[in-house]
Amino acid sequence: MAPLSGRAWLLDLLKALGCVLIVLHHLAFYGPMSDVVMGAWPQLIEWLFDRARLAVQMFLVCGGFLTAGSLSHIMRLDAPLAAQWLWRRYLRLALPLLAALSLVVLVSEIIRPGFDHPSLSALPTWWQAWAHVFLLQHLLDLEALSAGVWYVAMDFQLYALALLVLAMAQWLSRLKPHTSAEVWCKRLWLTLAAASLWWWSGIESLDDYALYFCGSYAMGWLAYQTRRAQEAGKFGASLGVFVFLGAMALWLAPNWRLVTALAVAALLVGAPLTWFQSPVGGGLWCRTVQGISRMSYAVFVVHFGVSLAVNAWVSQRWPEQLLPNALGMLGSLALSLLAGALLFKYVEQPRPTFMRWLRWVGIFMFSVALAMHINSLAG
Repeated sequence: MAPLSGRAWLLDLLKALGCVLIVLHHLAFYGPMSDVVMGAWPQLIEWLFDRARLAVQMFLVCGGFLTAGSLSHIMRLDAPLAAQWLWRRYLRLALPLLAALSLVVLVSEIIRPGFDHPSLSALPTWWQAWAHVFLLQHLLDLEALSAGVWYVAMDFQLYALALLVLAMAQWLSRLKPHTSAEVWCKRLWLTLAAASLWWWSGIESLDDYALYFCGSYAMGWLAYQTRRAQEAGKFGASLGVFVFLGAMALWLAPNWRLVTALAVAALLVGAPLTWFQSPVGGGLWCRTVQGISRMSYAVFVVHFGVSLAVNAWVSQRWPEQLLPNALGMLGSLALSLLAGALLFKYVEQPRPTFMRWLRWVGIFMFSVALAMHINSLAG
């Protein structure tokens, strides 16, 4: 089985690539720097606009694969343990998000007077701010304060679903002892994957819920289980089910999201074990990929605030010049990676605790109050 303790090189590579693509996608999507660059390189900006967002599918599949590995050692998941794991996951997601949202609400109000652009969210309300604290903004049909917040909420929902599936599998194995919890777990994920890929993912009204995205996440989980089946000499049967699931989904509704998810899952299933190990003598490039992978979540949540500031600064000084706007996009990517590194080191990496969560909730609420004050002065 691929080593999931320590650094798994293939997963690091996929996460690092996905991180960079998502930042570039949002730079292309929100503008206005990309509007200027598009005049010279329309195909590049259109590709970043339409295709780079497929990196989300990479994160979903990798997330399912890693979650399957991290939960595989839990022999009995009762309600208190499930609540403990879910709270731990929430803290890991919430602390960097609250820090990033604190930045973005202040940046938005500081640049608003000279930067009239649709990418700016409206001044947050207290109700909206508290909804973001508990990752409920989309379920309550409230505007997100930053790009990608929906994914954070979805990650939390999918992790809760993973815990529920594991608990149900263990309960079924106790009910019918002749079938192991691992087999029940695989059956449940196959059912969820089929329902999501063949049905739920085609219902746009479900896109605020885990059921809409759990097909890609389940493919990652099943990829992990298929690799484990290879060790037990059952690779052929597991692979056959895996292929049938994807082929049927492609036949029913072919689309690039599905193709990407299936390709990443197939890569995780079929890649040789050496691909999960760090290249010998990888040097600076290897360390860079691993570094971006480790801080990919921090970069993901903080980059929007950085890109807003860079967009406002460049568009005010060089509203139509190609070179400053192209360099501005590259500079925004570099600054996003730097901001992500700082956020990772000082917010995400330290052990998450309830007191640290309270502190960051307080900082976020203070930032919202300060943003309201700045807005009132500008008005």
